[in-house]
Amino acid sequence: MAPKQRDLEFFRPLWRRVAVTAVLAVWCGLEILLSHDQFWIAITGFGVLYCLYTYFWKWPKDLPVGEIAPPPAQQDPPKQP
Repeated sequence: MAPKQRDLEFFRPLWRRVAVTAVLAVWCGLEILLSHDQFWIAITGFGVLYCLYTYFWKWPKDLPVGEIAPPPAQQDPPKQP
């Protein structure tokens, strides 16, 4: 699934993608070390995996750094004679 336009705009800076992934990774680590609650370990672990997959592996690399892909062009309806 391709990221939506608002996601591309918000997560374009690398530091935001790294920050979200790091917060989830720290949370997952704390769950593993301190609480041992398997439910939250699974939730945060899958969150980390999702972030890694979406924000680093499948993130569109062909976009220029300072530019977001333009929305598709809208075509005018045909004019009536």
